[in-house]
Formats: sequence, structure tokens, C-alpha cells
Amino acid sequence: MSKTIQAIRGMNDCLPSETNVWQMVESVLRRVASNYGFAEIRMPIVESTALFKRSIGEVTDIVEKEMYTFDDRNGDSLTLRPEGTASCVRAGNQHGLLYNQEQRLWYMGPMFRHERPQKGRYRQFHQFGLEAFGIASPDIDAEVISLTARLWRELGINEFVTLEINSLGSNEERANYRDALVAFLTEKEDQLDEDSKRRMHTNPLRVLDSKNPEVQAALTGAPKLSDYFNAESLEHFEGVCQRLDAAGIEYVINDKLVRGLDYYNRTVFEWVTDSLGAQGTICAGGRYDGLVEQLGGKATPAFGFALGIERLVLMLTSLDKIQNIRPQVDAYIIKLGEQADIQGNVLAEQWRDQVREIRLQSHCGGGNMKKQMKRADKSGAQIAIILGEDEIANQTVTVKYLRGQHEQQSVAFDQVPNLLTALI
Repeated sequence: MSKTIQAIRGMNDCLPSETNVWQMVESVLRRVASNYGFAEIRMPIVESTALFKRSIGEVTDIVEKEMYTFDDRNGDSLTLRPEGTASCVRAGNQHGLLYNQEQRLWYMGPMFRHERPQKGRYRQFHQFGLEAFGIASPDIDAEVISLTARLWRELGINEFVTLEINSLGSNEERANYRDALVAFLTEKEDQLDEDSKRRMHTNPLRVLDSKNPEVQAALTGAPKLSDYFNAESLEHFEGVCQRLDAAGIEYVINDKLVRGLDYYNRTVFEWVTDSLGAQGTICAGGRYDGLVEQLGGKATPAFGFALGIERLVLMLTSLDKIQNIRPQVDAYIIKLGEQADIQGNVLAEQWRDQVREIRLQSHCGGGNMKKQMKRADKSGAQIAIILGEDEIANQTVTVKYLRGQHEQQSVAFDQVPNLLTALI
């Protein structure tokens, strides 16, 4: 017997019992993005490897360890996208969407990183991302953060998340700070773990983000990035905070908050939760004013974020926030006898024409009443619509409720659409 082929480790199937939750989350994401005037953009899954090396940074963990990269038949180096922002900027540059324009874009789909799979974090994972281009002022920073706050309210998890914000200043300010931080870390090198020692020379700001308590203890007294800001950077961050205060959005200023990608500057933020065990991030983003130019376009300010859909679904499930999700099937037609089998299909098509949003499954494969009722109940339908010889003669159906306490009733053919509409 040949060996059964399994899914690749870290690349999971989403089964029919789970997709209704995903669809609910995705519909909220789409609706809220639309509420703020953002339009969908769809980019390819495979991009030139150079795109991510130039944008993310060659010495980041993603580029060094995690990308799925291969040479195609022409010898070109290609990569399965590990994140969406770089692809979105590439598309904007390529199609002339960004220079001297304001664009509000969102995207959703699979990303790929070869890291150790764990619950809620996979090698193929799905992100929702949103990017605003062409606005340099702090109002767009605050508005996008407000959009994320609305997402949590819509999903019923706002009391379980905390907003952390920080400013990374300009590239020049960060470079000056980097020198001071490296000098400080060099004096503390014997107290750092191996990962932090490596990052000290490649991406020292990431040492601030270390989860190792001993490293955090060693960082006591480290220079603060904000001490290197000029008046413009301070004013920008203050403007973001003022707008969040006015909107009633609570936040914590975390001066050790950095982002793992090289392209961020000024405002950065994360929404964190402890509802998934150890504190974890469910949404993160910030400003990246230099990336468009870095990837060959004209200088364009930009701000955006991404969130992991798997982690969001896991959080909603663990908090028992999956409620009022419409079943895969609203109504199930049971057909008893050959004439009912033929007439039932005709009626089902008529009712689908009249009630476009109905999820109406018509039984196939024959069987007695008991078998068909069992299938109807398993489908998750709210009602079974029973059609037999007597019903055909009377131009009626018998409606049996499968959920809740309701009396069985007889309904005329032409009244069934009203009944189906009430189920939606």
C-alpha cells in the first residue's frame, strides 16, 4: 500500500468546519477597511527575491533564515512573499499609483516564512494588511490606529488587547542612536545572549525587543532613542498621541518597541494580548516614509499595518467570541419519491432565483425519510423542507424546524420564499 501523502509541515488545511469563522473575520476586515475609504489590491504570491532583500533588510531574521527562495527555470531568484508591504509598494510603483497621489489600499492572503511551526504561527500563514500612501502628517497615523481599534470592537475583543506605541524617529536620528546603543551594548556584551550579541552588530535596535529577561535586565540604563529626536520628530509623535487621546483610545508608550523590518521610521505600534498564553502580538505596523523611494519610486510618505488571521481566529475561539455565525446551509430539501425528486430540484432553482442569498441544499442520493432527516440535521440547516406525493398534490411543503422549539407547519409553494428570507 502506498504511503498517504500529508500536508507540508507548517502548512495547514482549513476545513469546512472552520471556514465559516474565517469568512466572518474576513468580512469584518473588508467592511471596516471600506468604512475608512480603503480599496482592495491583489498582488502575486511570488516576487523577485531582490524586492525583499532591498526592503526588509539583508541582515534581518526573515531574509537570513526564513524566506522560501528558489531559482526558476530561467535562473531568476524568486521568493514566496514573507510579508505584504513590499509587494504593495512594488505594485504601486510599477503601475504609477503612488507619486504625488494619495492611495488607501488593503490586501489579504497567504504569506510564507520557514520558521518553527507553533499554535497560531505557521509556515504558510494569512495576513490582512492595509497601507496609506501620500500623507506625511500624524492624522493618518492616528486614523489607521483608530481603524484597528474599531476592528477589535467589531469582533468583541477590545477589552483583551492593549495598544503599545513608540517613535523610531528619522533614519538619521536612528543612525545616531544606533552608534550610542552599540557603544552601550559593547560594555554589557558579557550579559547578552548569543542572539543579542549577533544582533548588536547587524540590527542593534532588535536587542531592545529581546524576550530574554536577563538581556532586558542588562538594558537598564540604556540610552533612549527619543533623546536623539529633533523638534519635527517630537512634534509628529505628540500629534499622534493627541489624536489618540481625543479619540479615547488608550495606549502605552513603550520606548523599547521596535519593528523587525528595516524600513520603519517614526510612529510604530503593536496590539498585544495575553489571551493566547504568553503575551503575543496580533497586529503591528507603523510609518515607512523611505520605502517607496528605496524600491525605485519617488519619495512618498506611507503608513500601514498587518495582522495575522490565524492568530485572530485562535483568539476569538479561545475567548468564545464566535457567535451568531450563519451556518453553511440554511434549509435542506427532503424529497420522498421519484416525482418529488424531480419537482424538488425545479422548486429549489426557483427559490434560489427569488432569494439570492439563501443557502439551500437539495438532498441527492435517495434514501428513506430517516436517512434524509439525518443528513438534513448534519448539514446544520435551520429547517427541513419536506416534499412528498401528498405535498405535490396540494402544492405545499411540510416545514420541520431542526433548531429550537417550533411547530411543524405546511407552507404553500409560493410562500416558501418568504420563509427562506426570514432565515437569512
